[in-house]
Amino acid sequence: MTISTDEQLISKLPGFTNKYIDVNGTTLHVVEGGQGMPLLLLPGWPQTWWAYHKLMPLLVKHFKVIAIDVRGMGSSTKPENGYDKKNMALDIYELVKHYGFNQVCIAGHDISTTIIHSFAAQFQQVTAKVVFLDTWPIDEDIYRLPMLPPPGNGAGSMYPWWLAFNQVKDLPEKLLENRSHILLDYLFDNLTADRNSLTAEDRLVYTSVYDKAESIRAANQWYQAFPQDVIDSKNYGKLAVPVLGIASEGNHMLDEALGKIVDNHSCISIAGSGHFIMEEKPVETAEAMIKFLL
Repeated sequence: MTISTDEQLISKLPGFTNKYIDVNGTTLHVVEGGQGMPLLLLPGWPQTWWAYHKLMPLLVKHFKVIAIDVRGMGSSTKPENGYDKKNMALDIYELVKHYGFNQVCIAGHDISTTIIHSFAAQFQQVTAKVVFLDTWPIDEDIYRLPMLPPPGNGAGSMYPWWLAFNQVKDLPEKLLENRSHILLDYLFDNLTADRNSLTAEDRLVYTSVYDKAESIRAANQWYQAFPQDVIDSKNYGKLAVPVLGIASEGNHMLDEALGKIVDNHSCISIAGSGHFIMEEKPVETAEAMIKFLL
């Protein structure tokens, strides 16, 4: 199977186009389409804008959809610094200003939920509504995560060991360059309810990016910025904008975490889904987003 370029991938999504936009000292790759209220879609690790490809044709019927490779991701540039989420939120704010939008809706998955939290906290005047997808923003509770799997949960139990692994400088690039599929297949197989929801082509899209040493380095810097993200999170007031959390089945912590940072939020769970809800349950996820955002 050959590696697909962004242009080849976009050809499968009629009405969408590629753009590269300079903001805040870096260049972001975006995929945009549609008209109406702007809806910004930020992916998480270890993915790219393609994580939203099943949702985009559904969302574009109602919104101007802009899927973004955040700083260090996919076809965006990978500078040596600037990966604290407060600065990455500034990237997104400058993108909003570039387009001339008065207000936007914004959604983030995985690592990007910390970016959208920072964005909404810093720039509430341009934030209409916010959607957190299966992950809560980084705060000091990150230091309470276990370094070893909890006892009694069985050999197959999952715990986020990769948060610590990605903190290590220089080593992950040496281990994973040109063989990131070993790690990514493990994550996709173990963090989905149905591992077949991510096809071989989907996986190749992601591994072709994360096979590169500079991409591994940049992605790990999202994690290495956690200490600064924790400090910044303490300075944010509660969000006054409407917030929706969409959680995978069994994820009860998202609702609890959002209650600490938001005045007005609701949270739903997508039955039969694992962590990668946009690809596992795209129709249900899109319907929940549309109902909330309209």
